Amino acid sequence: MVRKPPLSGGPPWAKAVRDLRLSLNLNQAEFGARLGFSAMAVSRWERGAQEPPSHGYIALGNLAQDASCWYFWERAGLRSENVLRVLPAPEKRTRASKLQNLEIVNAGSGRRKHPGKIQLVAPPVLNLAAAALGEKGDDLHRLSDAPVENMMAAPKAWCPNPSYTSCLRVRGNSMAPLILDGYVVAVDSSKIDTNSLDGKIVIAWHKDVGLTISRFRRYDHTEVLVSENSEYGAVTISAKQPWKIVATVLWWIGKAP
Repeated sequence: MVRKPPLSGGPPWAKAVRDLRLSLNLNQAEFGARLGFSAMAVSRWERGAQEPPSHGYIALGNLAQDASCWYFWERAGLRSENVLRVLPAPEKRTRASKLQNLEIVNAGSGRRKHPGKIQLVAPPVLNLAAAALGEKGDDLHRLSDAPVENMMAAPKAWCPNPSYTSCLRVRGNSMAPLILDGYVVAVDSSKIDTNSLDGKIVIAWHKDVGLTISRFRRYDHTEVLVSENSEYGAVTISAKQPWKIVATVLWWIGKAP
């Protein structure tokens, strides 16, 4: 396939997006699929007609190789200090060497693993809250449309699908003692097939109550959302109660009391 020459002029971020795509030898549709965007969106970015949103820049940084990730992450507001802050003390010394021992990878990239390197991704922390069963959660069910309030660094092994991984806050204690009010949960929005979710903690959405965190259970042909906390009830998913599973919880974190 003949590649078109780089576009002249335009904003630097447009050239950076195009250069990243060409370095991975992907067409715009393949590149967009890796990022969770359409080929048309990629085309607009590369032409400089529309700048990627913050979660788009995060996905670009997760897909980038080596130090080039920082250009995209910084466009989204992430600084190297934010990543260094969560690393063990010995690794913080990499600041002086421009993070020479830090390797950012993306699942499915085919990147060869190098012993001794730290593999991280940067899932966005969305300005969203999933509530306890019986309480009101935020109404936005397309997580990719949510505004980003922050980012965090996490081991690659914790985020098998980085382009579909994001974080949101928990409101309420229906999942206590596992997950408490105010905790941050990392979720994978590509894992929504109910045939493989029995026993998993999920984020579900209902038009009347918004986002809810609960455990998904299947009994014969009955699907139920169950609280971990016995003080809270359960909800049966039915035609009269049309719940939509929007993500599966991967892991969670919270501040010590």
